[in-house]
Amino acid sequence: MQSNRSGENRSAGGFIVKTLRNLVLILLFIVFVSIVYNFRNRGVATETALLSDAVFSEEIQGVFIREEVPVTYSGNGVLSYKTADGGKVGKGTVIADVYPDDEQITRNREIAQLEHELAILEKIQNPGTLESAQPASLSGNISESYRTLIYSRDMKDYASLRNELENLVVGMSTYQIITQQVTGFDQQIIDLNASLAELKAAAAAPVETVKANESAYFVSYCDGYEAEFSPDKLDRLTIEQISSVTDGKSDEPSIVGKMIRGYSWYIAGIIDNSRKLYNIGDSIGICFDSSDEVYDVQIKDIRDEGNPAKSIIILECNQFNEDFVDHRVERCKLINGSYSGLKVPREAIRFDDVEQDVLDENGQVTGTAVVNTKGVYIMKGEQVMFKKLDVIYEGSGYVLSKVHENDSSYLALYDDILTETEGDELDG
Repeated sequence: MQSNRSGENRSAGGFIVKTLRNLVLILLFIVFVSIVYNFRNRGVATETALLSDAVFSEEIQGVFIREEVPVTYSGNGVLSYKTADGGKVGKGTVIADVYPDDEQITRNREIAQLEHELAILEKIQNPGTLESAQPASLSGNISESYRTLIYSRDMKDYASLRNELENLVVGMSTYQIITQQVTGFDQQIIDLNASLAELKAAAAAPVETVKANESAYFVSYCDGYEAEFSPDKLDRLTIEQISSVTDGKSDEPSIVGKMIRGYSWYIAGIIDNSRKLYNIGDSIGICFDSSDEVYDVQIKDIRDEGNPAKSIIILECNQFNEDFVDHRVERCKLINGSYSGLKVPREAIRFDDVEQDVLDENGQVTGTAVVNTKGVYIMKGEQVMFKKLDVIYEGSGYVLSKVHENDSSYLALYDDILTETEGDELDG
């Protein structure tokens, strides 16, 4: 009886040992297969195909070309301008007054400032304003003016900022009067009138007045290029002329400024058009270093002097802005189209022979042919497949491929692109 039990124990122990040994062998086999698989695939890296946007742009040094007429005066005395740069003036509008010295100009500025302050105080003291004002409505107006003031500051709208600041002063001062925090501003008004009378008594009339002889935009400087860079000379501009322009102002003592006629203006620059990316008549965008706004322009002319990599481009715009009159030369960016497609790194691009349909002139399939085609290799599970690319944009280190939703032979969204393979084994 004891002998039978002993045999059974030995038999059970042997079974357990065999089972454990088999498990160890299976585990070792799995580890071996994993090592071999990882060793064979350690050189493979992938990148998921995702949608991306791109804008084709090119920076140039742009030269402004406008129809400009210099405005002059006798040159004797100091100019006091009445019109801001870029302002529209009509025929007969006073552009500037001429005074004997700077002291008189300073005095006139003080008079203008005091008159402005007086107008605000008289508005606050107006009986009609005080009788109709209510503390609750005034409090609401003050809060609204403050919010608008902060918004104008953040938007850098300084004209609106000044107006809202005055509205805030009027509202708060009126609130002080009707809530009897102050009795009024009568004494301040008396003091301002006294100061104004004193300044006006010492004021002198201008010795000369400069008026506009036509309706146009006015700019308070000349740079000496007014005759050279005019619209009637666009077809004779050279690369040397455009490249040699400097931004500066004339120091001629008789110069008041210049009149700019019409809304249309031009900008000339040097581009690389060897790939024929720009064509006469195309509409593109342009933005300047001095502004974030993009303006629509049309390509009026493109020509070169024997080398397309250095071509003259002339753009026409019908949007006028005071920002355009501050310079003759400015760095600007040409925006020639925006694109959306699947982003593919350049190092992943390969070529392979693909059988494609041959179409006749009517678009009918007449047969097939093997064509060496640009594309990428992708991982589909454990299978490597070649997918075609339809390149619509080439960027720095990448391209964008058009999405073909109904053609599985092209790269698709979320495909795993092989970007590296050890030894470039898949390079066709």
